[in-house]
Amino acid sequence: MSSSVLFDWFGIRAKEGNYVPFIVKTNLTAGILYLIVVYGFLKSKNWSFWLMLSIALVLLFAFTAFYIHIQTGGLYEGRTIFAMIFRILFTLLFAGFIYMNSNKKI
Repeated sequence: MSSSVLFDWFGIRAKEGNYVPFIVKTNLTAGILYLIVVYGFLKSKNWSFWLMLSIALVLLFAFTAFYIHIQTGGLYEGRTIFAMIFRILFTLLFAGFIYMNSNKKI
């Protein structure tokens, strides 16, 4: 969905309203990195946890910048706040899952 907004595929940009470009770019980057994490997780690579944790930190940084954007009067959609909170929590939850799963002793 992020790429549709960025590149205005299928006229999605007009339907999205007041989107914040750096949030859309951050979400697109996170989505691509999630795929890399899945690969690392399936191959039992230890770096998959660290990459997932890094994604969470980038999302937190973007959310902080988004908060500043809101406080300085920037336009935004209210649902973006909830979407970012969900995405950050989702990322942290799965980072914890990867950590617990990669540290199991068989």
